[in-house]
Amino acid sequence: MKKRMKRIAATMLAAAMVISLAACGNNSGSGESADSGSSNGSSSGSGESAGGDGTVNLKITWWGSQTRHDYTQKLLDAYTEEHPEVTFEAIPAGWDGYFDKLSTQAASGSMPDIVQMDYLYISTYAKNNTVADLQTFIDDGTIDVSGIDENILNSGRINDKMAGLVLSTSMLTIGYNPDVLSQAKVEEIPAEWTWDDFVEINSKVKEAGIEDGASLDPTSDTNLFNYWVRQHGEQLFSDDGKSLGYKDDKIMADFLTMCKDMMDDNLMPTPDEYEQISTLGLEAGPVVTGEAAMTQNWNNYATLVSGSNENIKLAVPPTIGAEDQKGLWLKPGMFFSVAESSEHQKEAAEFINWFINSKEANDIIMAERGTPVSSEVRQYLIDSGNLSPQQTEMFEYIDNGAEIAGETPAPDPTGMAEINKVLKDTANSVFYGQQSAEEAAADFRKQADDILARNN
Repeated sequence: MKKRMKRIAATMLAAAMVISLAACGNNSGSGESADSGSSNGSSSGSGESAGGDGTVNLKITWWGSQTRHDYTQKLLDAYTEEHPEVTFEAIPAGWDGYFDKLSTQAASGSMPDIVQMDYLYISTYAKNNTVADLQTFIDDGTIDVSGIDENILNSGRINDKMAGLVLSTSMLTIGYNPDVLSQAKVEEIPAEWTWDDFVEINSKVKEAGIEDGASLDPTSDTNLFNYWVRQHGEQLFSDDGKSLGYKDDKIMADFLTMCKDMMDDNLMPTPDEYEQISTLGLEAGPVVTGEAAMTQNWNNYATLVSGSNENIKLAVPPTIGAEDQKGLWLKPGMFFSVAESSEHQKEAAEFINWFINSKEANDIIMAERGTPVSSEVRQYLIDSGNLSPQQTEMFEYIDNGAEIAGETPAPDPTGMAEINKVLKDTANSVFYGQQSAEEAAADFRKQADDILARNN
């Protein structure tokens, strides 16, 4: 771990020097920010026509890796080629800080026309009326949803408002490097394994002299903890979203204790260490480079990193060992929402329809955002013979996982940004020895219940 921290620090220092030199030599005065993204065609504010010639310019934002940024730009170019009256201002970003920036834009009425949205936050944006109701465009035929499973489609429906159109499905997974396991004399991850097995395998990896075992942040959001709670036959939030859904704080205390023990044994990075690791990006992460064994991600993980390592595999996450558990769930991978403030909602809806249903679009996407929601598109990609082994595994993972998955939970309640922060802060207090796991679990309940009651 220390070796990597030194390498990361050196990389960051070198990058800072390059940026500094570039800034000194830049006299263009363009004023374009580093995360403003690329622009296809003329740039204009959201809802404005470009050049007064009837051309519509749509702002679109999403999070993801450089691979996603690159092919999404190709998508935008392809759409403009087919529809020359529509141009785009692309605003790609990473996951970190994405929703902080979006929240600021929503408050000022300057959200991009089309917004990639996550299940964690869609309720918040639906309830504060900053995203449009797309049901209008489903009803008038602008968006064809005939090939989408109704349960998945309705994951974007909040209080009878279609706040987002689901783009893909995904499922929680453990992505692992089989070459690293081989070095630790672990042949394969068992089809059915427990959290005790998880700790034991990562201990063997560490004993083999590999820098890390599990390279993950267990409280970067609520997904892994939600999985843990569901394995105990409980749900993370109450049905009305006004409180936590589980009653026994021992569930959380046990989760935090397991994670802290792994950190203390150098089987998992501390939050500060992982924050530095995350600056490397997904495709240069330690599991991909062979410096760690496994990480938590989604079933498109192997596809996302295949350009750097074609050998990454997927495993169902560990269980607590009880029978008939339904911890996994089929998760809407992400959505496209349209800003309520957009003056070109119909044009935005037309693009979303093309993105979901067009074979041309999906020849470019190639399931990178997850398993496509359109049954016709899924079958087309399977029949095409163009799926990589990683993409085939991604499709199979969903099919196999669906057999053991529980019911998809309702969209997370309003206030998730606050909940995520409280989860991280209270967990970190345990990881750094500031309070016990039991104290932190009680503290999390009190703060979370207050946030949920206030927002819902």
